[in-house]
Amino acid sequence: MDKRVLSCLCMFFVALVMLFNAQNALVSCALTSKLHDDITRINEEGPYIGLVIPNSFELNPLLQNPAYTSSENIIDFAGRRFRFGSIDNKPVILVMTGLSVINAAITTQLLLSIFNIKGVVHYGIAGNANPSLNIGDVAIPHYWAHLALWSWQRYGQGPSDTLLLEQNGDYTRNVGFLKFADFTTNVSSGKSFDNVLNSIWYQPEEIFPVDGIPEQRQHAFWVPVDSNYYQIATKLKKLELDACINSTTCLSTTPKVELVERGASASIYLDNAAYRTFIYNKFQVSPVEMESASVALICLQQRVPFIVIRALSDLAGGGSSDSNEADTFAPLAATNSVKVVIEFIKLLS
Repeated sequence: MDKRVLSCLCMFFVALVMLFNAQNALVSCALTSKLHDDITRINEEGPYIGLVIPNSFELNPLLQNPAYTSSENIIDFAGRRFRFGSIDNKPVILVMTGLSVINAAITTQLLLSIFNIKGVVHYGIAGNANPSLNIGDVAIPHYWAHLALWSWQRYGQGPSDTLLLEQNGDYTRNVGFLKFADFTTNVSSGKSFDNVLNSIWYQPEEIFPVDGIPEQRQHAFWVPVDSNYYQIATKLKKLELDACINSTTCLSTTPKVELVERGASASIYLDNAAYRTFIYNKFQVSPVEMESASVALICLQQRVPFIVIRALSDLAGGGSSDSNEADTFAPLAATNSVKVVIEFIKLLS
């Protein structure tokens, strides 16, 4: 077998083990007796609220916030650092995922498999696809979806043609599609045109809930956050947010907390006006980013309540062609997301 193929297979199976069999991995030699004892002791001090955070520039504002009290406990495992502390006397675990849906999924599964978690709060910054929202606003969606699982239809076929493996239940045309030819430019009016990339059909994820039958799949596209958490979040609407980075750089609008209907994730940094407009018109999504749907899907399968809080740092390609607004406003957005997270945790019973 080609060494490159073998290497890819090994990496694939390692990822599968971490994603879907993390509990079994814990009994391997990587879990020393001291680490096992530390985890047992720490879990006795729970249950905890798990704070799942994409990157260091979103983590650091929380570590530096006086509302967060750090304990002496830190657990390093499987490339992740789990930090322990409290907010408003409520025990919390902080963990950074790293960029992308797969890192977020692995980290969330490890968190839920190892520790005594009663709920998950995922927060960070995001692009904004909703023209009624502004940079600096904090969006709390009711539903999340992963928009990068596709069935890519071959050229020559159209919406009325059955997708490959559709009859087996593997793929569906129920969610909708994007036709590349619809985005052709510099075409004379009234002239027909096509694109050999044809169409992609958005697909729901296969899920295997802990209370389901093993190996019997279910499907999920829009994943709702916890209804109780969402109701609590309504009390955050009047929270005052930061509007200025410094004395000379401020937002043109007053930032606010908005409960919105939908958010979307993909391992794609979205900085394209056409696709931004398409997914808003098609799915009515507001925040667009790279991790939250993974957190949602893992929590759904593990039956753990969760909520996602995302501060809008840029317009996902919908602003000026000269630069991306995140270059300027990402720090402000990160600070506002932390402010909302802290107030949300304070409201938890």
